Amino acid sequence: MSQEIPEDERPEARLERAVRAAEQALIEFEIAVETFRVEVENFSRLHHQKLGPMYTRLDELDALIAEARAARTGDPEDLRRAQEARALVMPMPGVEELFHDWLGSDGIDDDAGAMLTERPVRPPERVRPTEEVRKLYRELVRQAHPDLAQDESERARRDAFIARVNAAYGRGDAALLRELAEEWAAGPEPEGARPTEAEELYARLEWLAQRKELLTAVAAELEESAIGAMLRMAPDDPDRLLEEIAEQLLAQVAERESELAGLVG
Repeated sequence: MSQEIPEDERPEARLERAVRAAEQALIEFEIAVETFRVEVENFSRLHHQKLGPMYTRLDELDALIAEARAARTGDPEDLRRAQEARALVMPMPGVEELFHDWLGSDGIDDDAGAMLTERPVRPPERVRPTEEVRKLYRELVRQAHPDLAQDESERARRDAFIARVNAAYGRGDAALLRELAEEWAAGPEPEGARPTEAEELYARLEWLAQRKELLTAVAAELEESAIGAMLRMAPDDPDRLLEEIAEQLLAQVAERESELAGLVG
């Protein structure tokens, strides 16, 4: 009489435990990467709003200084440098169209010039996911991963759904995530024969490995970006870092204005 193998000793059971552990680790990593991505986007927007006008002012002052120097000396090299400096501050075609969502009726967003006029800047909303949001996100990602699809139409459905889940998580929208969870629970079951337990687990392991490789590349790109590097310098107080940079830029503006006054005075 053959002895029955205990449920938790079956090869499939051991494989399932390994998959679940890898899955949990990947989801935590995905949450961390998505959170950092949203923070980079928010910080980038705030950086543009607060510091953009000062960078523009510095470019304009550099051009004015170069032009004043060239007018004094008449030297061809000084004239060339003045032309190059002025070219840096000339508007590129289509810039206003590219940033039309940030521009007001007069072409300048209120926040864009706030630092130069000492008015406060509205910071973008910062995403700090609650535990409920994290839990909802983890569960939806676990249930709806495209690797569980058995055909292209089902994979496309899952891809589109996960994109909506990521967008809701990016906004920290718990209500929308709950709605998405209900929608997924009521959604259609994929047609066709179900894979065996072992086939499904092996497919999932393969997808998890591919997904981790992709997320690692995304995380590295975010961290190596200029904004990501700035966030890493002050992860607990990025607003203070912006204030410090603003103070430095204002000092540079004052220096340039003094230099220009000496040339044209």
